[in-house]
Amino acid sequence: MTAQREPISRRERPAKPALTRRGIIDTAVRIMRSEGLEKVTMRRLAQELDTGPSSLYVYVANTAELHAAVLDALLGEVDLAAGGAGAVADWRHQLIAVLTSYTRVLFEHPQLARSALVARPSGENYLILVERVLSLLSRSGAPQEQVAWGIDLLLQYATATAAEHGTQKSSPGLQDDWKALTRAAHAVDEATHPMIKAHMPALLAGPAEHRLSWGFNVLINGIIHTPLPYAAR
Repeated sequence: MTAQREPISRRERPAKPALTRRGIIDTAVRIMRSEGLEKVTMRRLAQELDTGPSSLYVYVANTAELHAAVLDALLGEVDLAAGGAGAVADWRHQLIAVLTSYTRVLFEHPQLARSALVARPSGENYLILVERVLSLLSRSGAPQEQVAWGIDLLLQYATATAAEHGTQKSSPGLQDDWKALTRAAHAVDEATHPMIKAHMPALLAGPAEHRLSWGFNVLINGIIHTPLPYAAR
Protein backbone atom coordinates (compact mmCIF):
# COMPACT_ATOMS: atom_id res chain seq x y z
CA MET A 1 0.00 0.00 0.00
CA THR A 2 1.47 3.30 -1.08
CA ALA A 3 1.61 6.01 1.53
CA GLN A 4 -0.43 9.05 0.65
CA ARG A 5 1.53 12.25 0.02
CA GLU A 6 0.55 14.98 2.41
CA PRO A 7 -0.86 17.96 0.50
CA ILE A 8 1.18 21.14 0.61
CA SER A 9 -0.75 24.14 1.75
CA ARG A 10 -0.54 27.24 -0.41
CA ARG A 11 -0.04 29.17 2.79
CA GLU A 12 3.32 27.49 3.26
CA ARG A 13 4.63 28.55 -0.14
CA PRO A 14 6.83 31.63 0.00
CA ALA A 15 4.82 34.68 -0.97
CA LYS A 16 5.89 36.55 -4.08
CA PRO A 17 6.95 40.14 -3.43
CA ALA A 18 4.32 42.68 -4.29
CA LEU A 19 4.64 44.35 -7.66
CA THR A 20 5.68 48.01 -7.65
CA ARG A 21 6.61 50.39 -10.43
CA ARG A 22 10.05 50.84 -8.87
CA GLY A 23 10.61 47.09 -8.72
CA ILE A 24 9.49 46.65 -12.33
CA ILE A 25 11.87 49.37 -13.56
CA ASP A 26 14.77 48.01 -11.50
CA THR A 27 14.20 44.59 -13.03
CA ALA A 28 14.03 46.12 -16.52
CA VAL A 29 17.36 47.88 -15.94
CA ARG A 30 18.93 44.61 -14.81
CA ILE A 31 17.68 42.80 -17.93
CA MET A 32 18.93 45.60 -20.17
CA ARG A 33 22.42 45.52 -18.64
CA SER A 34 22.73 41.78 -19.08
CA GLU A 35 20.73 41.09 -22.25
CA GLY A 36 20.24 44.39 -24.10
CA LEU A 37 17.32 46.77 -24.51
CA GLU A 38 15.60 44.59 -27.13
CA LYS A 39 14.98 42.01 -24.38
CA VAL A 40 13.21 44.53 -22.17
CA THR A 41 9.66 43.58 -23.08
CA MET A 42 6.53 43.12 -21.03
CA ARG A 43 6.65 39.38 -21.64
CA ARG A 44 10.29 39.10 -20.55
CA LEU A 45 9.62 41.22 -17.47
CA ALA A 46 6.61 39.14 -16.54
CA GLN A 47 8.72 35.99 -16.78
CA GLU A 48 11.40 37.51 -14.55
CA LEU A 49 8.85 38.71 -11.99
CA ASP A 50 6.83 35.48 -12.07
CA THR A 51 3.60 37.15 -13.08
CA GLY A 52 1.44 37.71 -16.15
CA PRO A 53 2.15 40.51 -18.63
CA SER A 54 -1.30 42.00 -18.01
CA SER A 55 -0.34 42.63 -14.38
CA LEU A 56 2.45 44.97 -15.48
CA TYR A 57 0.19 47.29 -17.43
CA VAL A 58 -1.23 48.56 -14.16
CA TYR A 59 2.17 50.16 -13.50
CA VAL A 60 3.58 50.78 -17.01
CA ALA A 61 1.32 51.65 -19.95
CA ASN A 62 3.46 50.18 -22.75
CA THR A 63 6.98 49.26 -23.83
CA ALA A 64 7.78 52.83 -24.90
CA GLU A 65 6.95 54.11 -21.43
CA LEU A 66 9.00 51.27 -19.94
CA HIS A 67 12.06 52.19 -22.02
CA ALA A 68 11.65 55.86 -21.06
CA ALA A 69 11.54 54.83 -17.40
CA VAL A 70 14.68 52.71 -17.86
CA LEU A 71 16.44 55.70 -19.43
CA ASP A 72 15.39 57.92 -16.57
CA ALA A 73 16.74 55.40 -14.06
CA LEU A 74 20.11 55.41 -15.83
CA LEU A 75 20.20 59.21 -15.83
CA GLY A 76 20.70 58.95 -12.10
CA GLU A 77 24.30 57.97 -12.98
CA VAL A 78 25.04 61.34 -14.64
CA ASP A 79 27.63 63.28 -12.65
CA LEU A 80 25.84 66.57 -12.04
CA ALA A 81 28.81 67.90 -10.06
CA ALA A 82 31.28 67.26 -12.88
CA GLY A 83 33.65 70.10 -13.63
CA GLY A 84 33.73 71.44 -10.09
CA ALA A 85 31.19 72.83 -7.69
CA GLY A 86 30.22 76.25 -6.43
CA ALA A 87 29.25 79.53 -8.03
CA VAL A 88 32.89 80.54 -8.52
CA ALA A 89 33.65 77.58 -10.81
CA ASP A 90 33.66 78.26 -14.55
CA TRP A 91 30.08 77.67 -15.71
CA ARG A 92 31.06 76.66 -19.26
CA HIS A 93 33.56 74.07 -18.03
CA GLN A 94 30.95 72.69 -15.64
CA LEU A 95 28.24 72.61 -18.31
CA ILE A 96 30.40 70.74 -20.83
CA ALA A 97 31.50 68.30 -18.09
CA VAL A 98 27.88 67.52 -17.13
CA LEU A 99 26.84 67.10 -20.77
CA THR A 100 29.86 64.87 -21.37
CA SER A 101 28.88 62.71 -18.40
CA TYR A 102 25.36 62.43 -19.83
CA THR A 103 26.80 61.42 -23.20
CA ARG A 104 29.01 58.75 -21.62
CA VAL A 105 26.06 57.22 -19.75
CA LEU A 106 24.18 56.86 -23.03
CA PHE A 107 27.32 55.77 -24.88
CA GLU A 108 27.36 52.61 -22.77
CA HIS A 109 23.80 51.83 -23.91
CA PRO A 110 23.50 52.84 -27.59
CA GLN A 111 20.12 51.14 -28.01
CA LEU A 112 18.78 53.31 -25.23
CA ALA A 113 20.38 56.40 -26.77
CA ARG A 114 18.61 55.69 -30.06
CA SER A 115 15.36 55.29 -28.16
CA ALA A 116 15.96 58.61 -26.39
CA LEU A 117 16.13 60.40 -29.74
CA VAL A 118 12.40 59.88 -30.22
CA ALA A 119 11.07 59.22 -26.70
CA ARG A 120 12.19 61.76 -24.14
CA PRO A 121 11.87 60.69 -20.50
CA SER A 122 9.88 62.74 -18.03
CA GLY A 123 11.01 61.21 -14.74
CA GLU A 124 12.69 62.86 -11.81
CA ASN A 125 16.28 62.18 -12.90
CA TYR A 126 15.63 63.77 -16.28
CA LEU A 127 14.09 66.82 -14.64
CA ILE A 128 17.09 67.10 -12.32
CA LEU A 129 19.42 67.00 -15.33
CA VAL A 130 17.38 69.67 -17.13
CA GLU A 131 17.42 71.83 -13.99
CA ARG A 132 21.21 71.55 -13.74
CA VAL A 133 21.84 72.34 -17.41
CA LEU A 134 19.46 75.32 -17.30
CA SER A 135 21.15 76.60 -14.14
CA LEU A 136 24.63 76.47 -15.67
CA LEU A 137 23.61 77.84 -19.07
CA SER A 138 21.76 80.71 -17.37
CA ARG A 139 25.04 81.84 -15.85
CA SER A 140 26.19 82.76 -19.37
CA GLY A 141 24.00 85.86 -19.16
CA ALA A 142 22.01 84.84 -22.24
CA PRO A 143 18.30 85.77 -22.29
CA GLN A 144 15.99 83.25 -20.66
CA GLU A 145 14.28 82.45 -23.96
CA GLN A 146 17.58 81.50 -25.62
CA VAL A 147 18.57 79.36 -22.65
CA ALA A 148 15.17 77.63 -22.69
CA TRP A 149 15.44 76.78 -26.39
CA GLY A 150 19.13 76.00 -26.22
CA ILE A 151 18.85 73.07 -23.85
CA ASP A 152 17.09 71.04 -26.54
CA LEU A 153 20.02 71.52 -28.91
CA LEU A 154 22.59 70.52 -26.30
CA LEU A 155 20.78 67.36 -25.20
CA GLN A 156 19.90 66.35 -28.77
CA TYR A 157 23.54 66.71 -29.83
CA ALA A 158 24.73 64.67 -26.86
CA THR A 159 22.10 61.98 -27.41
CA ALA A 160 22.74 61.70 -31.15
CA THR A 161 26.51 61.50 -30.60
CA ALA A 162 26.07 58.70 -28.05
CA ALA A 163 23.69 56.83 -30.36
CA GLU A 164 26.06 57.11 -33.33
CA HIS A 165 29.39 56.33 -31.68
CA GLY A 166 28.02 53.83 -29.17
CA THR A 167 26.44 51.88 -32.02
CA GLN A 168 29.68 51.94 -34.02
CA LYS A 169 31.55 50.57 -31.02
CA SER A 170 29.12 47.73 -30.38
CA SER A 171 28.45 46.71 -33.99
CA PRO A 172 31.29 45.24 -36.08
CA GLY A 173 29.26 45.79 -39.24
CA LEU A 174 28.97 49.52 -38.63
CA GLN A 175 32.67 49.71 -37.82
CA ASP A 176 33.34 48.22 -41.25
CA ASP A 177 31.06 50.87 -42.79
CA TRP A 178 33.07 53.61 -41.08
CA LYS A 179 36.34 52.14 -42.34
CA ALA A 180 34.91 51.98 -45.85
CA LEU A 181 33.87 55.65 -45.64
CA THR A 182 37.34 56.60 -44.40
CA ARG A 183 39.01 54.80 -47.30
CA ALA A 184 36.63 56.38 -49.81
CA ALA A 185 37.16 59.89 -48.45
CA HIS A 186 40.94 59.54 -48.60
CA ALA A 187 40.78 58.21 -52.16
CA VAL A 188 38.52 60.85 -53.72
CA ASP A 189 39.53 62.47 -56.99
CA GLU A 190 40.28 66.17 -56.53
CA ALA A 191 38.79 66.90 -59.94
CA THR A 192 35.34 65.67 -58.96
CA HIS A 193 35.38 66.21 -55.18
CA PRO A 194 37.65 69.24 -54.62
CA MET A 195 36.12 70.30 -51.31
CA ILE A 196 36.38 66.86 -49.73
CA LYS A 197 40.00 66.62 -50.91
CA ALA A 198 40.81 70.08 -49.56
CA HIS A 199 39.40 69.32 -46.12
CA MET A 200 41.13 65.98 -45.68
CA PRO A 201 42.40 64.67 -43.30
CA ALA A 202 40.75 67.15 -40.91
CA LEU A 203 37.31 66.02 -42.10
CA LEU A 204 37.69 62.72 -40.25
CA ALA A 205 40.46 63.58 -37.78
CA GLY A 206 40.50 64.31 -34.07
CA PRO A 207 39.76 62.32 -30.92
CA ALA A 208 36.06 61.79 -30.29
CA GLU A 209 36.17 63.56 -26.92
CA HIS A 210 37.72 66.67 -28.50
CA ARG A 211 35.11 66.77 -31.26
CA LEU A 212 32.39 66.34 -28.63
CA SER A 213 33.56 69.24 -26.45
CA TRP A 214 34.13 71.41 -29.55
CA GLY A 215 30.57 70.70 -30.64
CA PHE A 216 29.24 71.69 -27.22
CA ASN A 217 31.21 74.95 -27.39
CA VAL A 218 29.84 75.71 -30.87
CA LEU A 219 26.28 75.18 -29.65
CA ILE A 220 26.81 77.18 -26.45
CA ASN A 221 28.26 80.10 -28.40
CA GLY A 222 25.34 79.97 -30.81
CA ILE A 223 22.78 79.84 -28.01
CA ILE A 224 24.35 82.84 -26.28
CA HIS A 225 24.65 85.02 -29.39
CA THR A 226 21.62 84.04 -31.49
CA PRO A 227 18.36 85.75 -30.56
CA LEU A 228 15.06 83.99 -31.07
CA PRO A 229 13.14 84.88 -34.25
CA TYR A 230 10.44 86.27 -31.99
CA ALA A 231 9.93 86.79 -28.27
CA ALA A 232 8.93 83.44 -26.77
CA ARG A 233 6.09 83.59 -24.32
